[in-house]
Amino acid sequence: MLSGAVQILAFALALLGVLGATVATLLPNWKVSISVWTSIMTPISQMQGLWMDCVWYSSGVFSCTMKNSVLSLPPSLQMMRAGMVLSCMVAAFGLCLASLGLKCTRWGGSHRAKGHTAIAAGGCFVLASFLCLVPASMFTNEVITAFLTTDLPDSSKYQPGGALCVTFISAGFLLAGGVIFCLSCPGRSSGRPESVSSPGPNGPVLKSEEQNRRETVEHKYCSLHRRPP
Repeated sequence: MLSGAVQILAFALALLGVLGATVATLLPNWKVSISVWTSIMTPISQMQGLWMDCVWYSSGVFSCTMKNSVLSLPPSLQMMRAGMVLSCMVAAFGLCLASLGLKCTRWGGSHRAKGHTAIAAGGCFVLASFLCLVPASMFTNEVITAFLTTDLPDSSKYQPGGALCVTFISAGFLLAGGVIFCLSCPGRSSGRPESVSSPGPNGPVLKSEEQNRRETVEHKYCSLHRRPP
């Protein structure tokens, strides 16, 4: 398996990815208007997200409207919502598995069982990364296509917002943590010889393979050089 420090680094990256994906899902600035108005009580910024639309007025008032009607939303937006929610859920499940697969923890079973659990956690993080990348890519494509192909005035055009940047960064963190955890194969880099037990006065004593080999050589040497009575 990988070293404990590398696994902790992967766990930290995955945790940042989960937090970032959750925050990005709730943020309203997935796309932001490009026009800036200076009149009093006129909007200077309009933002649209997956769950709400917000307007920031020049007087300092910030107003948001929730998208409560699911049936009135376009199918693409519903699919983006489902993808982000599934990404957060799968990533959270991956964190639970990763806590069991860490070498620095006492729970999770044997060394080999921890390795398989770490690989499963890595798979969850990679899947969550793709579930996060697909809605963000679709939303970005829609915003850029509408900006370049429509003849709307600048007051009605939008550009990608900060929530999309957070989504892409979070997906990168999840992917990096998942790849690191997927390299935690229990049979690759253990670096320790297998131990066998031998009976002792106070119970079984663990002996490494090198010690057993050395004792065997010494026993053969003594048998050859032992004088007959």
